[in-house]
Amino acid sequence: MLDRRQPDLTVLLERVDKPHNFSAILRNCDAVGILEVHVVPPKKGLEVHHGTSAGTGKWMRVHRHESASEAISNLKHSGHQIIAAQPGGDSVDFREPDYTRPTALLMGAELFGVSEEALGQADVRIRIPMVGMARSLNVSVATALVLYEAYRQRDDAGLYDESRLDPEVRKRLLFEWSYPEMARVLVAEGSPYPELEPDGTIKD
Repeated sequence: MLDRRQPDLTVLLERVDKPHNFSAILRNCDAVGILEVHVVPPKKGLEVHHGTSAGTGKWMRVHRHESASEAISNLKHSGHQIIAAQPGGDSVDFREPDYTRPTALLMGAELFGVSEEALGQADVRIRIPMVGMARSLNVSVATALVLYEAYRQRDDAGLYDESRLDPEVRKRLLFEWSYPEMARVLVAEGSPYPELEPDGTIKD
């Protein structure tokens, strides 16, 4: 599972204001191997709904940002293209972009969508084709559809075949995922993690 994590695929949530949607999106992200999620919380804050997330929140780091502009600037600086889910005149079908590139999927709240400020910084706008009476999908469902297109493209390109994580990051995560209680104690003490054997057991 760790070796299939994608260090250059992420989601940026702008003011998603319902805990069950946020939690469901974390579950979607875990399913396609996302390692980190970026969030601009609503003013009232945002917490994980553990039942909806099925515990997947503990497998991902959630980065909180003051504004979408700040988050997008940081993601672009690290080489990510910003793909904003927002129907409109210049939006393309969500299957058209190249998701094998470093990608951040920008999603907004269901009522307001992505802000104009954030849309102005996006590289691509996408839409999900719909032929019914509803004008949009639930944000967690829409996120899942786009992420599984990203998964399809990346799987076809072999990006899940072997670990793409920095070796030191992989070692750290392997210990934290294998020994979460011990990791918390060592972090609180300021102590280094012990070395692990290839099978994940602690070296004598």
